[in-house]
Amino acid sequence: RSRDDGAGAAGWRVSYRSRRPDGGGGEPEEEVFDAVVVCNGHFTEPRVAAIAGVHCWPGKQMHSHSYRVPDPFRGQVVMVIGYQPSGMDISRDIAGVAKEVHVAMRSEPPYQMHTTTATGHANLWLHSCTIERAEEDGSLVFQDGSKIKADVVLHCTGYVTTDCQIMSEMIDGWFMLIALTNWWLACRYKYNFPFLGDSDDELAGAISVDDNRVGPLYKHVFPPMLAPHVSFIGLPFRTIPFLVFQLQSKWVAGVLSGRLELPSQEAMMRDVDAFYSDMEARGCAKRRTHDLGQGNPFEYEDWVAEQCGLGRMEGWRKGMFVATCKNLADRPDSYRDE
Repeated sequence: RSRDDGAGAAGWRVSYRSRRPDGGGGEPEEEVFDAVVVCNGHFTEPRVAAIAGVHCWPGKQMHSHSYRVPDPFRGQVVMVIGYQPSGMDISRDIAGVAKEVHVAMRSEPPYQMHTTTATGHANLWLHSCTIERAEEDGSLVFQDGSKIKADVVLHCTGYVTTDCQIMSEMIDGWFMLIALTNWWLACRYKYNFPFLGDSDDELAGAISVDDNRVGPLYKHVFPPMLAPHVSFIGLPFRTIPFLVFQLQSKWVAGVLSGRLELPSQEAMMRDVDAFYSDMEARGCAKRRTHDLGQGNPFEYEDWVAEQCGLGRMEGWRKGMFVATCKNLADRPDSYRDE
């Protein structure tokens, strides 16, 4: 909740409850702070695929967010929805113990991964179509009419863009990076900030979440109406997450310490409006507002680094990322060990 000390200094009254080791909650406490930095990111509240009839389907459902080890799937038929990083890793992990693993995706994966043999597991099949409905006998029906009787549906939900076609044209260069980052998308989660208060509060009134667009935010961090005393770290996806989070943290720290300055509220709002208008002109959905895979590689990272007085990302670091993406495409089962 916002407060004013009477001298024109804005601050935030934060109510919280400590969690005990036994899982219970302590007594509510309240403190006043000059600034609030929201860092809960977007890997908390999962999204799951909408499947008609799933409420009558007798199997078990779970999201990759809850996945830990493959043992519970031993001898079972598992349907994995989505073939992004977690879908790729989990499907291969489960294939070592499951009877069958089927992966449903919206379109064919790029490069050599379009074949079943490319998975490296005889009991792992990739299906280039989505699930249309679930039936009471345990069947999952694909859009092409084929069926699989499964024991478990594991949601690694995301989407695949057509930009992956570039990969075959320039596999060793930056276009390969763009193609890969436009295909491998982390499991979709919901941005959710229930702790920001009621809609009547100043904080909640200045920030909204509309189709996973958190805004308005200047450069995915500062709400113009409340900057610099409220900021968000960790919203972007399809990027090198911890690098971006570190740069954002340095930017926020510099601004709060007074070492760095932000543009005026009006200038920040103009920038946000221009960004939204550009997205609309390009036909980008609101849910991709914080998707850094749409522009030039590392453009955002370099911009934030320059705001902090740091140099642009080193060429060797960018090259390492590109090489790792290529290794992932070539050898998904072993690239981590190289």
